[in-house]
Amino acid sequence: MITRRHFLAATAATTLLAPTIRRADAATTLDLSTVWPEANFHVRNLKTYSDAVAKASGGAVKINVHAGGALGFKGPEQLRAVRDGLVPMADVLTGQQVGDVPIMGMTNTAFLITSPEELKTLLKHFRPTLDKIAADYNQKILYIVPWPTQYLHLKVKVDNVAGLKGIKIRAATKSAAEMCDAIGMAAVVIPWGDVVPALASGRIEGVTTSAVSGVDGKFWEFLKYVYPTNHSWSIDFVSINLDTWKKIAPKDQEAMVDLASAFEPKFWDTSIEEDKTTLKTLTDHGMEVVKVPPAMMKDMQKRTAPLLDDFYKRAPTAKPIVEKYLAEIGRS
Repeated sequence: MITRRHFLAATAATTLLAPTIRRADAATTLDLSTVWPEANFHVRNLKTYSDAVAKASGGAVKINVHAGGALGFKGPEQLRAVRDGLVPMADVLTGQQVGDVPIMGMTNTAFLITSPEELKTLLKHFRPTLDKIAADYNQKILYIVPWPTQYLHLKVKVDNVAGLKGIKIRAATKSAAEMCDAIGMAAVVIPWGDVVPALASGRIEGVTTSAVSGVDGKFWEFLKYVYPTNHSWSIDFVSINLDTWKKIAPKDQEAMVDLASAFEPKFWDTSIEEDKTTLKTLTDHGMEVVKVPPAMMKDMQKRTAPLLDDFYKRAPTAKPIVEKYLAEIGRS
């Protein structure tokens, strides 16, 4: 098992030759890196998938899920870690890869997507591009699962955009940070593992993320209010290094692909259900859900509207994809 720490400590030549696939009793054991905590639904999904792969392959392929960033890779490093063979598999949050691939921030664009159904429509047009990007980064996407809807988790209760001015807030992606900045907040992009320490130290006064992450971070210990702004949608994909993939027997490759296709819609359902469950957990611990007034929502959407054109400037090939999506949902 190779961790980021071990990689940095070794010479480049030694690292490139180091094994990332362990074989025991004729089985191929693959380490999978994810930054999400053990109890997170993405991790539960990963373990469901890995158990099914082991069973379908008769034990020939075993996937070891390493939660909580245990292998030392942060979210923005996952795409490159799989590309370079530092880890055979990873759970990749697309919006955190925009430093390498700007178009991966598409689903995070403010108010572009308002429901899981619209997200599915966008992915119908975007998935071929994601598959090509993955191939360019020496990996294959097995399945894609969204995070639930996004919220603003804050200390203060407000009913207009002016009340948000200057609040230091954590965003998971550059797009989310731009959205927060556009409405007058002071956003900072930091990895998930640094969020709770930042809340505890006062470095940040709020977080834009899902209710799922709110429970993962026990936000009720720091924050009081939850605003269902539904301003963006984040997606994770699970990928495998292509060099690793080629070493897996064709029948086991087929089983892995078939299982990924079968589980993907079920994992989507899990994501949607997790939103309801975790939002209740937040309120059970004393947080209050604050309904965003229509005037406030309209103001937020107006202030963030230019961000779509800014996104097109960074990722010109995104425009025809978004236009096809908007036309299909009747919002062109």
